[in-house]
Amino acid sequence: MGLGGATSPTAPTAPVAGSTIVYTAVGASDANGVGSSVECLPLIDCPNGMGYVPVTVRALTTQGFKVTNRNLGIPTAVIGRDFQALGQQYGRTILGNFIDSEMSFVLSNSTVITIFAGVNEISTITAALGGGAAGTGDPNAYIDAQVKAFGADYATLLAGIRSASGNPRIIALNVPNLAGLPLLAGATLGQKQAAQRAAVGMTTTMVNALLAQGVVVIDLMCDSRTYIASNYSSDGFHPNDAGYAFIASEVVKAITSSSYPAPQNSCAPMTLVPS
Repeated sequence: MGLGGATSPTAPTAPVAGSTIVYTAVGASDANGVGSSVECLPLIDCPNGMGYVPVTVRALTTQGFKVTNRNLGIPTAVIGRDFQALGQQYGRTILGNFIDSEMSFVLSNSTVITIFAGVNEISTITAALGGGAAGTGDPNAYIDAQVKAFGADYATLLAGIRSASGNPRIIALNVPNLAGLPLLAGATLGQKQAAQRAAVGMTTTMVNALLAQGVVVIDLMCDSRTYIASNYSSDGFHPNDAGYAFIASEVVKAITSSSYPAPQNSCAPMTLVPS
């Protein structure tokens, strides 16, 4: 199932060298660079930050672009109110969601918008499963229903962004397989299977499908660098400077390239653990 029911223009062409880029980042702690050597606060100018957003801004500036940036990242945030409520129900601290807390603050003259959602949602889903949310039912069916809810929220978010800002170049980072991150190295097989099923479902049926709506998709799921342990901070979850640097390099390419490669819908990282 993709994000049905929405129509949109094709992706705007890449910006001309030396032009002005108005860049809004929609995200969670990743946008703030949590885990890096210089973290940033939401909505605060952070020119020396080491997360992927400020690193991207510096790289674009070095290439000759004039860049205005608004970083909307809220640590712990999820995509919609439903995931925020679910997480809070099962003991997770979630301070906001993209639809209610970020969407309306997107710069109306944005020419580029990045969106990175899915990771905190998977942590919410697995916490809910651990708390008995599936009851006596099939855990896989519960995960699949949450993946569909994620897709519905993504459609709402995209519609709101486009309503507010016209036709910017929208770049979505797809969802990596959390089962391959250092955070879950010591998790049970069941926990890893749940995380993998949610991530693969979100990426293949929801985020990658955004290509048909003129969105550029960065393939974190199938990028081997996503699963290098040395790219992560000590918590095993947030990238460190090296991890954010590789993400920023892809964001810069996705912004400036006229033919950024499409994501894969099948790759080895999708089956890191047996199903």
